[in-house]
Amino acid sequence: MSLDLTILQVLGILATYMFAAVAKGVTGIGFSTTCLPILALLVGLKDALPLVILPSVCSNLVVMRQAGRFRETIGRFWPMLLALFPGLAMGLWTLSRIDGVQAGAVLGIILLLWCAFSFAKPDLRLPLRWQQPLAPVSGCLTGFVNGVTGSQVVPVVPFLMMQRLDRDLFIQAVNCSFTLSSFVMAFGLVQLGLFSTNDLVISALGVFLVFFGLQIGGGIRRQLSETKFRNAVLVMLSVMGLSLIAPVLP
Repeated sequence: MSLDLTILQVLGILATYMFAAVAKGVTGIGFSTTCLPILALLVGLKDALPLVILPSVCSNLVVMRQAGRFRETIGRFWPMLLALFPGLAMGLWTLSRIDGVQAGAVLGIILLLWCAFSFAKPDLRLPLRWQQPLAPVSGCLTGFVNGVTGSQVVPVVPFLMMQRLDRDLFIQAVNCSFTLSSFVMAFGLVQLGLFSTNDLVISALGVFLVFFGLQIGGGIRRQLSETKFRNAVLVMLSVMGLSLIAPVLP
């Protein structure tokens, strides 16, 4: 283990993996966004980023395997997924020129407003004629927002929720998006030299807890009705919005 980390910090990191995995198992989203604020408090944001990548990718792959319907998802949403790449490139370029924390806070406010509107208007749907044309726009904007703020959920999660997909197709599509974004982020961190051997050791240990937590969360998800599942996703998105706003509060 790293000499810079105490035993309590390591235990805190592993407990955070477990907590985030259960939340991910229930809603299909939110592992990175749940982990990062807690790990940033424990070790600082710069050191937290490489600790999240490997468990996050593993959690995505496990949930994707649980959801199934991979070929159907790729066949339907490939324009959205391909559009992530130019969006990420533009977002990372923009990040070097603006305050990412302030941009994240604006995103958090927008996310909270959307969740409040969705709770008030639970029957909100995106017309079928708009779904295909808006797919690459959603992908590109999601990549851009991810590059600027580190958040992978906007606007892809609202875009997919408004299509009223069944939960397995929704979870598969969301996690395909998350996984592609995570691989690009991992490549960037490696190029910047931010991955260390100790990061990989701790992350590898965390993967076992992630698998266990996902099984618990997945069991809970299977007991939820479609309405309760949708509400759980909205609650998770609200928490994400608050976590983006928190860094700029006095």
